[in-house]
Amino acid sequence: MASSIRSKSSIGAIIRVVQKCFQPLLRRVSVAVLAFAATSSIATLGCHAQSPRPLTPETARRIVILIRQKANVPFNVDVQVVDRKASAFPGYDEVTVNFFSQGQPPHPLKFLLSQDNKTVAQFNTFDISKDPSTLVAEDGRPSRGGPPSAPVHIVVFDDLECPFCQKMHEQLFPAILARYKDQVRIVYKDAPIPQHPWAIHAAVNAACLATQSAPAYWDYVDGVHAKLADIGKDNSANTAKSAPDTAEKMISRANTDLDHISMDVGAAHKVNDKSLNACIAKQDAAAVNASIKEGNDLGIDGVPALFINGFRISGAIPVEYVWKAIDEALVAQGKTPPPAVPLPQAPSGQ
Repeated sequence: MASSIRSKSSIGAIIRVVQKCFQPLLRRVSVAVLAFAATSSIATLGCHAQSPRPLTPETARRIVILIRQKANVPFNVDVQVVDRKASAFPGYDEVTVNFFSQGQPPHPLKFLLSQDNKTVAQFNTFDISKDPSTLVAEDGRPSRGGPPSAPVHIVVFDDLECPFCQKMHEQLFPAILARYKDQVRIVYKDAPIPQHPWAIHAAVNAACLATQSAPAYWDYVDGVHAKLADIGKDNSANTAKSAPDTAEKMISRANTDLDHISMDVGAAHKVNDKSLNACIAKQDAAAVNASIKEGNDLGIDGVPALFINGFRISGAIPVEYVWKAIDEALVAQGKTPPPAVPLPQAPSGQ
């Protein structure tokens, strides 16, 4: 443990180890604390909290020694215990443990100290007052499946050049709609990754169609995912005799293919071709970049990424795990999940 702490000398790494080391102590008090908190509001606990005992130098020293020994805190990091005050939890006060390094501002960590000065615990609280299903806005995007009142909403961050997104799109979502029908509403948002050179162009073209026709948008998304292996390839008869492709040629050819798919889909749905062509030519990626930023802010580090009533699933995973998340979301909404059906072929990787 000591060597691992010294190799990660940042205060942040030290604090993470401190928290990990104190998990056993946390478990000793969490059951009693949570049982009490479940029947009492924080405000009520605060009103009845007793004035904390003074934090004596001896008690502070014991806490410092405990933390240093538990987490092997390096000698060049100072640890100071301060600010004992009443906590929201019966039988425990709150103290602040500051970590100092090389003249930097202190990094505080909150602990619980029993009122008899015999037990220290590290306890975190988290805000669950917000409905997680509102975590990701649908922003008026084209949808599939049920109406806006559907009990389960699935927001998918998709990359049209991503092979795993293709697998999920072709295998998972038809199976979801076949089983859950109008109980599930599906919306796609854009999350093209930098390694995919034509993915932003594809997303912009999809948005151009979406402004005129939701069915055209979905036909385009279906078509691009289905033709992923062929987009950007040189299928001419002289391919074998021509010079090797450069990356620039392949990207240019892919963008041309995408434009042709967009215009063909637009024509099939009788959209305004003048407006569509102007939108495709402009290639305004502002909305796509905003969607990418939203995904980054949500902690997405790869695609595909699904939010099922706010519950995130990342990667192309077997369908039964997605169904389990949908079933749990339905039960939480007071709905009965439909009977299980035979599983489709699952995506073959993460």
